[in-house]
Amino acid sequence: MLRSVVALALPGVAPFEFGVICEVFGVDRSDTGGPAFDFTIATADPGPVPTSLGFDMVIRHGLEVAEDADLLAVPAHAMEQVDERYLETIRRAAARGAWVLSVCSGAFALAQAGILDGRRATTHWMHAERLAREHPSVRVDPDVLFVQEGRIVTSAGTAAGIDASLHVVRLECGAAAANVVARRMVVPPQRDGGQAQYIRTPVAVEPHDSVATITHWMLDHLEADLPVAELARRAHMSPRTFARRFRAEMGTSPAAWLNRQRLLRAQQLLESGDETLETVAQRTGFGSAAVMRHHFVTVLHTTPTAYRRAFGSTELAG
Repeated sequence: MLRSVVALALPGVAPFEFGVICEVFGVDRSDTGGPAFDFTIATADPGPVPTSLGFDMVIRHGLEVAEDADLLAVPAHAMEQVDERYLETIRRAAARGAWVLSVCSGAFALAQAGILDGRRATTHWMHAERLAREHPSVRVDPDVLFVQEGRIVTSAGTAAGIDASLHVVRLECGAAAANVVARRMVVPPQRDGGQAQYIRTPVAVEPHDSVATITHWMLDHLEADLPVAELARRAHMSPRTFARRFRAEMGTSPAAWLNRQRLLRAQQLLESGDETLETVAQRTGFGSAAVMRHHFVTVLHTTPTAYRRAFGSTELAG
């Protein structure tokens, strides 16, 4: 269970990306059924730390507070050689199996620490080429919102840090807890890491040209077989046009989006109800418990049974 979170304030820290970490992990939401973490901010030399916008933040704690953190978060920072003290803190966190999360250019600190070697990672699309050039051993994916490799999560710029942070909360605390955080932040809780971080085609202005209506219908009919041909027919488009427009507006394919929504619904049902796995699989469109188990293992690295045991209602578990 995720309990302690330490955010690193490196020189040139970006206020928004830093604020994302503080907002997700630093606010006690236990009064509304959400999580409460032991949250601390650390820097190499306690005192004023310059930000990317020209003002200083005063940080009171040194890096020693990060030694036992369950999650070490590295927001965007100045893209230059990082102080070895930060790099060693990052290496020790990864070595002991803690979560390590970067937002935007925070990936450069992780790469300099060597913990991304041989791994897939991402950063803001504007910095992806530089990250790949300076760290050729890192498999940089410039097209996604975030990447999880083991317990290391790298995310793209700005709002993608929210998605990645909620992803960690969901894995550690359950879908209901992540939904509480998202609801308080007034952001969608379900954006998947594989969605595109940069969509070249603008969202259609006319409602009848948008796929928004059909996505709402899909959410109401997750239990049904929903092939692209049927979705396209309901959207009054050809299958090719529908698939292209869906990816342009949603940043992913209809099948991938649908699979993620089914998985999220299954998580919610397992947390809040006592239906059999077969029933949950039928209600969410997976068809069978075996298929649902496959998707849980592939995406969440756990089984439905283990997920229910970890995040199911205490009353039901008793």
